[in-house]
Amino acid sequence: MTRKDGLLALLVVVVWGLNFVVIKVGLHNMPPLMLAGLRFLLVAFPALFFVARPKIPFRLLLGYGLTISFGQFAFLFCAINFGMPAGLASLVLQAQAFFTIILGALVFGERLQGKQLVGIALAVVGVLVLAEASLNGQHVALLGFLLTLAAAFCWASGNIFNKKIMQLETRPAVMSLVVWSALIPIVPFMVASYLLDGPTVMLHSLVTLDLTTILSLIYLAFVATIVGYGIWGALLGRYETWRVAPLSLLVPVVGIASAALLLNEKLGALQLVGALLVMAGLYINVFGLRLRRATRVRS
Repeated sequence: MTRKDGLLALLVVVVWGLNFVVIKVGLHNMPPLMLAGLRFLLVAFPALFFVARPKIPFRLLLGYGLTISFGQFAFLFCAINFGMPAGLASLVLQAQAFFTIILGALVFGERLQGKQLVGIALAVVGVLVLAEASLNGQHVALLGFLLTLAAAFCWASGNIFNKKIMQLETRPAVMSLVVWSALIPIVPFMVASYLLDGPTVMLHSLVTLDLTTILSLIYLAFVATIVGYGIWGALLGRYETWRVAPLSLLVPVVGIASAALLLNEKLGALQLVGALLVMAGLYINVFGLRLRRATRVRS
């Protein structure tokens, strides 16, 4: 990977890591489902007038949009709104990697490798430790924690639809899929917000719309989604998946660090142990025991 592309990859990591802080800030004056709906409205318009519609079956586009867009962000935005720390959310959401592996085995018959089983086991222990921290009241709402896990499962389900789409004879461009699938969750988000929050709350959030919320929406829609996915998709197109994908492991590092610096969020001892176990599980799932093997070769 060239230095320029490496810097672009790190830029995306930082953008996605800060995404969780921006969500937390954006929720200060707008209900979560409405904020998410407006985010995807801005992703879709006006971009769809300039991006060709992907030539894929509607059922796959619908499944992708309802899982990776609606399900993931409905649960994630609500989780943060209900007290899930932004930094911890960025980490727990990475459980999608393990859900994806399990769903891949069930749907596509993919065989699990030893490193994946070890990684999943470590991550499960880490999640249980985080759940215990939630029950002990260490500044983590249990409901928010469970909603974040639900968001991770929806992301993983979206990954399965994405794989089915990419197995088609004519693969759509990444940006085409992102923009046109953004149309699907807009109405469900608004309907859900109408039913759960009520028209009065929705109208009040629009009437009292402030600059902070506007900037949050711009960041979420254009920076984190269009720019972030655009660069990431281009890098995946130029390099092998194994060169690019592991860099996403840095997202929760940026998420936790930025939440600590900007929101003054701090992890308790038990939470820190759980976080380290989840990160260790993610690392082993991607790299296995390469570091140990490399060390043996040098010796």
